[in-house]
Amino acid sequence: MSQSNSTPPHKIIGVAVIWNDQKQILIDRRLPGGTMGGLWEFPGGKIEPGETVSECIKREIKEELGIEIKVGEHLISIDHTYTHLRVTLTVHHCHHVEGVPQPLECDEVRWVSLDELYNFTFPEANTQIIRALEDWQLGVGSWESPYFG
Repeated sequence: MSQSNSTPPHKIIGVAVIWNDQKQILIDRRLPGGTMGGLWEFPGGKIEPGETVSECIKREIKEELGIEIKVGEHLISIDHTYTHLRVTLTVHHCHHVEGVPQPLECDEVRWVSLDELYNFTFPEANTQIIRALEDWQLGVGSWESPYFG
């Protein structure tokens, strides 16, 4: 007998808000055939057993975009349940250190300003990241070093 009230799987995700020296943020568009395909996102991925959030973020960014980053201060943690999946997003400010971003595991990458983020369609949970970035910018955020805690 199958369960009709099963809970969706839970994934713990490390997410990077990657800043460059021009105060732009790197976003990528999910591959069209996958889950939430075609939507834009802040890059990151599932935390592997025994891995810290920082280690996960650095690994995922290298695998997905082919660049090196420095992981900095924590921005926000978000628990969100979609119909098919529950996610916990642990989001950190990061700084682009080396390499040209390549769409290795995504459809496209772009550097955008914080104000431009509303021009892109993101998964529902990512809208909380955008609001947290706006609050950070208006509050205690320092443009001198947004990525170093």
